[in-house]
Amino acid sequence: MKSILKTVALAALVGVASVGAASAAPIKMGVAAEPYPPFTSPDASGKWVGWEVDLMNAVCAEAKLECEITPIAWDGLIPALTSKKIDTILSSMSITDERLKTIDFSDKYYNTPASLAGPKEASFTADAAGLKDKILGVQVSTIHAEYAQKHFKDAVSEIKEYQTLDEANNDLAAGRLDAVFADAITLDAFLNSEQGKACCDKKGDVADDPAVLGAGIGFGLRKGDDELKGKLNAAIKAIRDNGTYEKFSKNYFDFDVYGK
Repeated sequence: MKSILKTVALAALVGVASVGAASAAPIKMGVAAEPYPPFTSPDASGKWVGWEVDLMNAVCAEAKLECEITPIAWDGLIPALTSKKIDTILSSMSITDERLKTIDFSDKYYNTPASLAGPKEASFTADAAGLKDKILGVQVSTIHAEYAQKHFKDAVSEIKEYQTLDEANNDLAAGRLDAVFADAITLDAFLNSEQGKACCDKKGDVADDPAVLGAGIGFGLRKGDDELKGKLNAAIKAIRDNGTYEKFSKNYFDFDVYGK
């Protein structure tokens, strides 16, 4: 009888340990697999680095969460989240009404304008009139692609969509595009590279359209995941209040990336 009781007790302990291990599983943070400097990029060793990686580390430390990066193609991030392959999206995803139909978001953690870049020798304004008869490049499944379809479609000769922003920038540098439309900071990263400096410059920020461009960038979450959302929101506020956010942001930007 004692032997049986010991076996039952041992099984119970193993079960409790298994539950504890499962509850301590790392939070899988989905990041677009392609480089998106200065926010997320793999370094020469394959380690992910960048401003959003620093943000993740600060937020997860504050919230006492173990977090790990899970690279996924950009247009597969939301399906991966809803199918529970990842727990959050950490990939400069804008909080928009359209996306809120499918997923939830944390509070914003940064907000920057959308801009146009083009060849140095070209002079045009950052609007439909300036883009008349031009070939415009955007990254697929982004707010910039949606904005271009809404505001530029009738003016440009063609809107070309690319799987990655790098591909669009390469075609701009090669003269196969007249302009690229993307986040201002990521365009700056390209324009400050050797390739970008040689060919191109920024033409300006576009007029805001909150319905398309959204209300800033947040962690993407599954609907109903209120506990994790609460932890992330509290941690975002805490690192803003205690100076951690400002401290690591100074390694990348000379302005407040949090925005309005």
